[in-house]
Amino acid sequence: MPYGSALRHRIHAPGTTPLVGIYDMYSASVAARHYDGFFVSGFGFAASHYGLPDIGFIAWPDMIGFAGRLRHAFPSHHLLVDIDDGYVDSEVACHVVRELERIGASGVILEDQKRPRRCGHADGKTVLPLDEYLEKLNLVLENRGDLVVVARTDATEDEDILRRARALAETDADVVLVDGVRDVEWIRRIRKVIDGKPLLFNQIAGGTSPRLSLTELTELECQAAIYSTPCLFAAHSAIDAALGELKEADGRLPEFVPGVSVGVRAATELLEGNISRHHPSRPRRVGG
Repeated sequence: MPYGSALRHRIHAPGTTPLVGIYDMYSASVAARHYDGFFVSGFGFAASHYGLPDIGFIAWPDMIGFAGRLRHAFPSHHLLVDIDDGYVDSEVACHVVRELERIGASGVILEDQKRPRRCGHADGKTVLPLDEYLEKLNLVLENRGDLVVVARTDATEDEDILRRARALAETDADVVLVDGVRDVEWIRRIRKVIDGKPLLFNQIAGGTSPRLSLTELTELECQAAIYSTPCLFAAHSAIDAALGELKEADGRLPEFVPGVSVGVRAATELLEGNISRHHPSRPRRVGG
């Protein structure tokens, strides 16, 4: 089944489909042990690739390159890619969509933010005129083949949120995302105006949206959920703690406990799995 069709089928199946945000190949390698769907988060990519906040620094060739590496290493995973506003220009947006589909992405999220953009859970967001965004969205939809397209609005005013959600649902986009949803009641209001169109919910630690389980999201009729930064923020905490301990120990590494600690063997075995998915007959070698 083509990648877009596979994700579309999964979204329309019962329950809420989780797509976990990864930020580099190593985090994806760990996440692949737990989930079969990835979300290429703009927040995570800007942080890991450039060391910059998610306010519009991403260059589209870099995002395409990363998505291609992911698809090569994880041929069976759903792969939803954040393309922000399509990198400003409609022609560029269409080119990026065609290239992502060519390399095997499952879907993209296209937002209506005006630059300078902000994280969807940050203050200070502004949006494009609705007609301007819809023109870009419809061009992208005309240029995609099988790719899933998520139409996202970052509107913040109550009436505008519902107006835009309704307009997005009336297009041929596969899924609607209203980012920065403030509470459960707002999910219900959005669900009502988009009728039967699949709804995606975005959760981010410290963000404006409530923390909800997949069971709760299913009850709220959210067909998909993206988790933008669990890997990135976990790495931040763990690295900070590990280096603090190393500094306190005068540079002596902590005792290695097989089966508990992660060491060179476990890390190499993890990465060897990325080879074996494409070359199942290749012998596995673990070195030091």
